[in-house]
Amino acid sequence: MTTFLEMHVPGSPLLMPNPWDVGSARILASLGFRALATTSNGQAASLGRPDGSLIPDEVLAHARRLVQTVDVPISVDLEDGFAAEPSGVRAVVFQASRTGVAGVSIEDWSADGIRPLPEAVERMQAAVSAAEGRVVLTGRAENFFRGNPDLDDTITRLQAYQEAGADVLYAPGLSTLDEVRAVVSSVDRPVSVLARPGLPSVASLAEAGVARISVGGAFAQAAYGALARAARELQDEGTFGYTSLSAEGRDLYSAFS
Repeated sequence: MTTFLEMHVPGSPLLMPNPWDVGSARILASLGFRALATTSNGQAASLGRPDGSLIPDEVLAHARRLVQTVDVPISVDLEDGFAAEPSGVRAVVFQASRTGVAGVSIEDWSADGIRPLPEAVERMQAAVSAAEGRVVLTGRAENFFRGNPDLDDTITRLQAYQEAGADVLYAPGLSTLDEVRAVVSSVDRPVSVLARPGLPSVASLAEAGVARISVGGAFAQAAYGALARAARELQDEGTFGYTSLSAEGRDLYSAFS
C-alpha cells in the first residue's frame, strides 16, 4: 500500500481537502480523495467558535473520529503545538501519533506573532523527535498567511525546518506562481500549498513542482456560505430554489444509509 508520504509526488500533487466534521469527511472520501486533513478553522467554526480557540483534547478527539470514520490517511492540524515550550510540542505530537493519523503539521506562529527562527527550529526538532517516523511531519512557515509576505525569510525558515527533519514543507498564503516556484526550487522536500484566490490551476501548480494542495477552511466556509444563501432565499424571497442543491447533498448521503 502506498504510504502517506509516498503520495507526495512533486509534479503530481496530492489533492488533500479539509473536512470539518465526520459528515464532510465521509463525503470527501466517497468522492475519491486519497487523503484528508483537519482544519482548525473549520473545526472551530463547527463548534461556533473562532479559529485559535481549540484545545488539544478537542483536536485529538476530532482526529480519532475521522480516522475511525474513513479509510484514507488523515493529517491533523496541530496549529503551533498548543504549547509555549518545545517539551509541550513534543508531548502533543506524541499523543497525535498514537491516534492513528498519518500526518501532523506544526506552524511557527503564535498569538504573539511569528516566532524567532531559533525558537521555531527548536520546536520543530521537538516535533520531529516525537513523530519518530510514525507520522509525516509538515513544517509550516506562516509569514504569508499572517500578513508578512517576506519570501526570503519564508524560504530560510522552510530550509531550516527541512534541516530539523520535517518531511513536508508548507507556506500557506503564497499567492503567485513565481513565489511557489521559488519555494519549490529552494528545498529538497515535498512542498504543500494552500488553494486560494490568485493562485493558478492545479495543472500549473503541478508544473511548478508542487507535491500537495490543501484547502484549509475554504470548504467549510463554502458550506456555511451556501447555508446562508439558502436561508436568505427562504427569508427574503420566500422561494425554495435551494432545494436543488439540497437534493445533491441528499443523494450523496443516500450512499451511506
